[in-house]
Amino acid sequence: MSVEPRVLALFVSVNNEKKRVQKEKLELDENGVLEDKFYAKNNNRLILITSVNAYALAKSNGVDLEYGSLGENILIDQNINTLATGEQFKIGEIVLEVTQNCTLCNGLSILDPKLPEVLKNDRGLFAKAITSGIIKKDDIIII
Repeated sequence: MSVEPRVLALFVSVNNEKKRVQKEKLELDENGVLEDKFYAKNNNRLILITSVNAYALAKSNGVDLEYGSLGENILIDQNINTLATGEQFKIGEIVLEVTQNCTLCNGLSILDPKLPEVLKNDRGLFAKAITSGIIKKDDIIII
């Protein structure tokens, strides 16, 4: 990558809200995103990172989605899906570790029946925080 990837948007899932709530910053620790309803629920699926590439792929297949629709906590401007499980990277002040490629859930077919097939390998990555701290919009990602 010639230019370091950056954080474009940040989201949390909140009880009783259908859409993810956009934030200017997220506080994370070893259990995930502090304000998120999925905090401390599943160690391999604590933080979802998606790139604009997933949205572009959906759009090129006739599915136009607004950011946050894919369930991400962190939206970035470049694809990092090539990172393998166990690889670490830094966003802002936090070190993250890839826990798994994001497997598709049936919830995406509610948005559009084509999405599970279109994004089967390109939705994003799940990660866990190795260090605690804050991630802000426009933070640089160092791989």
